Amino acid sequence: MTRPRGWKERAGRGGSGYDPEKVQPATRGEVYPLFAIGVVLTFFALLVCYRRGYLLLYGDAVAHLAIARRILDSRYPGIAQLGGVWLPLPHVLMLPFIRSMTMWQTGLAAAPMSMVSYALSVAGVWRLGRRMMRLRWAFAATAFFALNANLLYLSTTAMTEALFLMLLVWSVVATMEGVAALRNGRVSTARGQMIFTGLLVLGMVFTRYDGWIVGAAEWMCLAWAMWKASPEVRKKTQTFFIIFTVMCVAGPVAWFWYNQHFMHDWLDFMRGPYSAEAIDRKTSPAGQHYREWHNPWRALTFYMRCAQIDAAAWETGWLVMGAALCGTWTAWRRRAQKAVHARAEIFALLLWVPLPFYIYAVAYGSVPIFIPQLYPHSYYNSRYGMELLPALAVYGALAAERLEQWMRAQENWWKLGTRFWQPAVLLLCVINCLAMMYRVPLVLKEAMVNSTTRVALEKQLAFVLEGMPTDQPVMMTLGDHVGAVQRAGRTLVSVVSENDSESFDKALADPAANAAFVIAIKGDAVSQAVAEHPQGLEEIYVMCTTGQPCARVYQSKVWKH
Repeated sequence: MTRPRGWKERAGRGGSGYDPEKVQPATRGEVYPLFAIGVVLTFFALLVCYRRGYLLLYGDAVAHLAIARRILDSRYPGIAQLGGVWLPLPHVLMLPFIRSMTMWQTGLAAAPMSMVSYALSVAGVWRLGRRMMRLRWAFAATAFFALNANLLYLSTTAMTEALFLMLLVWSVVATMEGVAALRNGRVSTARGQMIFTGLLVLGMVFTRYDGWIVGAAEWMCLAWAMWKASPEVRKKTQTFFIIFTVMCVAGPVAWFWYNQHFMHDWLDFMRGPYSAEAIDRKTSPAGQHYREWHNPWRALTFYMRCAQIDAAAWETGWLVMGAALCGTWTAWRRRAQKAVHARAEIFALLLWVPLPFYIYAVAYGSVPIFIPQLYPHSYYNSRYGMELLPALAVYGALAAERLEQWMRAQENWWKLGTRFWQPAVLLLCVINCLAMMYRVPLVLKEAMVNSTTRVALEKQLAFVLEGMPTDQPVMMTLGDHVGAVQRAGRTLVSVVSENDSESFDKALADPAANAAFVIAIKGDAVSQAVAEHPQGLEEIYVMCTTGQPCARVYQSKVWKH
């Protein structure tokens, strides 16, 4: 019989042999198959979403692809095109594929990043679960996570959730294993986990702003473990801890520098024209805010409710959340046990760090969340609840395992039920996935609802752009409707836009002299420039769609090559 790698070493640590029912770290031989399963699942998700045209429903997905594209395709290409609000790692990871016009137009340029991230996150949840519970329950936690319909959809798009969840899960794994190594005096392992955690924190910091808080929390965990370690271990690992600290600090400092250097404001991502605060001011009535503004309790209610609906079909999210909270309490009570896994598992509580971050972001950071179950019964930012999916999966399975242990201790028919409990949970994971797809998962539903009017206008604009000579410049703002240029298959370098401020500012002073065609969308900078400098322009098209401002297309009578 073939035994898993690491059997002899584990047997030498006090066991009679390798027992998959014991709580112990996963071997490489266990992790690789879970990664492969993740690849297969996300591949089938891609086939479905691509055939149904779901990849570009989110306006943010279109914008992420455009940012990656303009790094290579613009009048002044380079890192200055990364912008100052969205963090840069997702756009950098798309660069090898975004040069292809076909992959940009279809949205497939982002698929490798998101699909690999999804598969790695599945493997990470498995590895995390194996440190906290027995093998079959670690599999249940992984199944619940992997079969989430919202996550499967996001794993095919240019959105950042799949990438961030992968970094989050693996950084928690690395932190737990680093702490365990410090406590056991395994210096080489501790050093490696510190560097690995530092790289993951750096990735989180450059992916989403909640990663800044998670990274700070993980640094504090390893700092505390260093302080509690023996003097000999501390001396041998202090250099690597300093490197880890520098890596944690380098990300935010680099982003501050970037904003100061290119946007002339080191906090441009917080207070600039494209920040969450500016968008909230633009979209809210004067002097009014959404109901969760400066109300942490309502922010908690909205975010927890959103996380429940993202995780489970219909109203079963209440059960999942309740189970996860019970599992968290179980883990907290086991923190004093002498077993290595029990001492280290407490650091899996890092999975809950996105909760306080989003409570603050919703209440004080101009980041509203709207879901159809709560007033105003609309769709906006519902994908933010996905940040709690790893916590719900892991701690929900931990609660289910604890229930199984209680059932086994009984003397009546409850004990018989232990044979069917874990298979029943796996079946419920499958049913949950199918039910979410049948009802349309919340994150996909939001994309469908909010894209209707935008896509209609962009299709009309794309039809007009396709009829324009590709060697003649078109002037338009790309902030809200870069998807039109994407659909038309037109290069960004042929568009005079706000992406290249020098040529755009010149064109605003005299549109007719600086572009062969001008597309003015009511309320944008180009429409204002046309109103102020209409000379030399002839209106040739007017396009109006429900829910979107009208677009007017002009041809210059004075532009020359």
